[in-house]
Amino acid sequence: MTYVLMKVLESAPSRYEKGIQLLTRGSIDAAYDFLAAHIAPEQKVLDIGCGTGALTLRAAAAGAHVVGVDINPEMLAIARAQAESRGLAAQVDLRELGVAELDGEADASYDVVMSGLCFSELSPDERRYALQQAHRLLRPAGLLLIADETPPSDWPRKLLHGLIRIPLAILTYVLTQTTTGAVSQLPELVQMAGFSIRQVHSNRLHDFTALVAEKS
Repeated sequence: MTYVLMKVLESAPSRYEKGIQLLTRGSIDAAYDFLAAHIAPEQKVLDIGCGTGALTLRAAAAGAHVVGVDINPEMLAIARAQAESRGLAAQVDLRELGVAELDGEADASYDVVMSGLCFSELSPDERRYALQQAHRLLRPAGLLLIADETPPSDWPRKLLHGLIRIPLAILTYVLTQTTTGAVSQLPELVQMAGFSIRQVHSNRLHDFTALVAEKS
């Protein structure tokens, strides 16, 4: 998945979910289902960068009460419409907020903090800040659930990943003067923020990872 294609999709939110399915080569559904399986009824959940609500609605369907935050109002409108159409609106609170505004939430106010395809769009400093806020917002033994792009670690996968990625990265730079931001050393970043890793699942190319961690 590339930054430019993500931005194109975000500019046309009605196509976002189908586009994400294509760009992640089908990895996203399995990752989100895996994360949602760790959510219990009546838990209070925060979804950072909730987009059109794919992960938010899974948590709500599991019986949780979910606060979803995102900076894109059009994406939130689609998430809200989907929540209503599935009879989950009463369990979902969608807010137009960015990562920098998480400091307005009370300490230890959530059982679960989750994020799907958000950390790869943040700067390294923003990632660290988001993880610090997640740790602060979680109750003791609360869970952190993340699904996002990650770079492969072994050379055969790196080579294949590069062959797929390089042409798209060039296009990305030409059109946006920026590059993609797959999250390097995601488990290590999570541990540095004070979490204990419980499970890590990756796709075959190891360029998309779902992670479950617990507040230490």
